[in-house]
Amino acid sequence: MLAIKNYKGGARVREKTMKKFIEEFKAFALKGNVMDMAVGVIIGAAFGNIITAFTDDFINPLIGCIGGAEVGGKIHLIGSQYINYGHFITAVINFLIMAFAIFMMVKAVNALSNLGKKKEEEAPTTKKCEFCKSEINIEATRCPFCTGIITEDPEA
Repeated sequence: MLAIKNYKGGARVREKTMKKFIEEFKAFALKGNVMDMAVGVIIGAAFGNIITAFTDDFINPLIGCIGGAEVGGKIHLIGSQYINYGHFITAVINFLIMAFAIFMMVKAVNALSNLGKKKEEEAPTTKKCEFCKSEINIEATRCPFCTGIITEDPEA
């Protein structure tokens, strides 16, 4: 990237190359999709903290009250080693709540984005036979049911 030359104009070449590098990086970093992704990651991290607090402060105590189960439980192994199954269950609950919340948000955003759009009518793929009134392919010239010769589109 940096061109270092051993002649009098070497500093100018380095300066131009560095400016070009900075301009390329600025163009990359300020693209809309990169900025959107950065905002999404930051909001996702904050949302994750909210879900974790919700699970720890509301869901786990409710599970403890209802079933009498200890969500923060451990299984003692050898010495000071434990299997912390309660932490795993909490993480699964966090994931399920977050996945559901994100699903609902995406569904709402999609509904809002489709709110002003009109549905385009699809081009018809079938037509009715003018003799037996059966639905046939729009490109058919003879009805497969009554073998009548279709001359033109009767609905046109």
